[in-house]
Amino acid sequence: MSVEQDIRPPTAATRTVVRDSLGIGLTVGVSGLAFGVAGSAAHLSVWQTCALSLLVFTGASQFALVTALAAGAALPAAVLGALFLGARNAFYGLRLGPGLGFSRLLRPFAAHFMIDETAAVALTQPDRRTARLGYAVTAASLFLTWNLCTLAGAMGADALGDPAAYGLDAAGPAVFLALLAPRLREGPTELKVAGAGAALALAATVVLPTGVPVLLALAAVPLVLALTRRERAADPTEDLG
Repeated sequence: MSVEQDIRPPTAATRTVVRDSLGIGLTVGVSGLAFGVAGSAAHLSVWQTCALSLLVFTGASQFALVTALAAGAALPAAVLGALFLGARNAFYGLRLGPGLGFSRLLRPFAAHFMIDETAAVALTQPDRRTARLGYAVTAASLFLTWNLCTLAGAMGADALGDPAAYGLDAAGPAVFLALLAPRLREGPTELKVAGAGAALALAATVVLPTGVPVLLALAAVPLVLALTRRERAADPTEDLG
């Protein structure tokens, strides 16, 4: 915590966390437009697309699901891939749950909003009060904006007819890649996992049914981690770094 934060009045801290949380919630929520279009491109109805945003509410997993469906994947394979991708939210909950300290009554509702953006805002706050406030404001603003934009995107794409005729069927994969790109700058291990996963998926595409290569790509995670540990164990200078 900086000296400036120490002397900042509580009202200023409150204004800051509300401002930052609203900025994240409203900005990210606009991408719900792309999800609405992607849902239509996957031949989901407007209400099926909106139900996904209301009940699932985790952008990357939603995009993964509709992208796989649009590519012709079987529903079980598409759902399984989305579930694997969304599993990270459970780890956010394990990390943040004790710090946020919500009551047992509120925990099921709070868990529905445990996603990348709310976790990032809560983790950067200096105390429990601002962490709870940032979590709540980010969740409310993002949930409202995301769902309204999903409805607008789905209705707009539905009115256009065949989304593929306008190139809108590429919206889902494009946004999914945009969400993934920042993770590739986190370190060499992330790059290796992405490269190995892409190689496995491409190699399997010619022999396995649609959707299954995406699941097979998950094998890149333990494979790269095992190779990384072996490299570190073989490097005598690693412990001196």
